[in-house]
Amino acid sequence: MTSPLTPPTPPHRRPAQSSRSGEAERQPWQLPASGTDVTGLTGATGTAYGPDGQDGPGMKTEVREGAVITVAVALGGVLMGLLWLWLAPRVPLVGDVTGNTWVVYLKDSEGEQAVGVDGTFTLLALAFGVLSAVAVFLVRRRGGVPLVVALCVGSLLGAVLAWRLGVWLGPQQDVIAHAQAVGKGVTFPAPLKLGAKGALLAWPLAALVVHLGITALFGPRDPEGYDSVSA
Repeated sequence: MTSPLTPPTPPHRRPAQSSRSGEAERQPWQLPASGTDVTGLTGATGTAYGPDGQDGPGMKTEVREGAVITVAVALGGVLMGLLWLWLAPRVPLVGDVTGNTWVVYLKDSEGEQAVGVDGTFTLLALAFGVLSAVAVFLVRRRGGVPLVVALCVGSLLGAVLAWRLGVWLGPQQDVIAHAQAVGKGVTFPAPLKLGAKGALLAWPLAALVVHLGITALFGPRDPEGYDSVSA
């Protein structure tokens, strides 16, 4: 006698859920519960956000850092001015008396010492531009517009400071009085003078180009994609 067929046991079914809970399951991202500290949460690209909701240290902090960098770079002009005074060639002058009038003229009218003075300043400015750009990058690799502006402004102020300091510490500006002091026919150095004022831009231009270059090559990179989320 054949036993009757027993109907298969129905599979276990998941209890129905409310539409509200179903929507919650379908949402992969949930807002944090009330009272949760969200300071310092990391965005989808891995960028850390501060209390103001923006990436990085904040504009106020960047402006303060920029002010410090401006002053520090500008003070480098003191060293550059001393080096310019030491390394720049001297332009020889000679004093003479015509009647009761003192006259001063170049001892070597075909000399290139004046060109050498401008060239020395330009080369020093380029070197200080490279050094300041590397130093600023090592201090703050993140970069930013305030940092670049501070570097350029500080470099220009440093170049002007170097120029004025070298002129001030250099030979006497009153060449007639200097000629009278050393005597007729005695060679004495001309005042330190920067003929090509465009050399003042050599430092900020070199600093800008070098800083942008090393930032592009060695600066921090943004993540290329989103982090994978494990199921």
